[in-house]
Amino acid sequence: MPVSGPPTIAPSLLAADFARLGTELEDVMAAGARVIHFDVMDGHFVPPISFGEVVAKIVAPVVHDGGGVLDVHLMVERPEERIGSFAAAGADRITIHLEATRHPAAALAAIRATGCSAGIALNPATPAASVAELMDDIDLVLCMTVNPGWGGQAFLDGSLAKIRQLADLVHGKAELIVDGGVDIDTVRGCAASGATTLVAGSAIFRARDPQAAYLELCEAAGVSARSAEPHRA
Repeated sequence: MPVSGPPTIAPSLLAADFARLGTELEDVMAAGARVIHFDVMDGHFVPPISFGEVVAKIVAPVVHDGGGVLDVHLMVERPEERIGSFAAAGADRITIHLEATRHPAAALAAIRATGCSAGIALNPATPAASVAELMDDIDLVLCMTVNPGWGGQAFLDGSLAKIRQLADLVHGKAELIVDGGVDIDTVRGCAASGATTLVAGSAIFRARDPQAAYLELCEAAGVSARSAEPHRA
């Protein structure tokens, strides 16, 4: 289905206080967040290790009870080996990296077979045109605007041009997600360039008041936080 409407702000749990993960998740959902971004890192595709299926299974009911979707971003080698377990843990959308698998079309088909929306992510150095042959296989395209692996990085120069290239390529056929360095200074440009979902971690969870920070980002992106619904491809 075509993707339309104002952009969605998706809080990234990677930047949350892990000791207060449940509370911080509930706080942003109370503010209106309906897409919750869940970064999975394996210590191989990217150096850090983050969440796994056990945490996803704990988080998913909170997200679903609040009317949201759990947006799982696999920054792992051989992501096809993890699809079934994350779908079983409660993922609604699963995005894999083009750079992490030799058979992206097969991996994307496996995601769809679980009933989840299927996404492909591109590292900053991977050209936008790389997804052209996969457009029939994807519901989501994720554009990394920092090098993957760590939160709190600055938005990379030149990223807006790539977002515009991807927006022209997907042309309403899929959701276009921007992930990395999204804050009050960059969110407007990303939204204006065609992004439909803007992942924000540090800008929300490392603020003094995460609810207020989320609402401020929504306002800057031109979306009403409490009336926004997740884009569904």
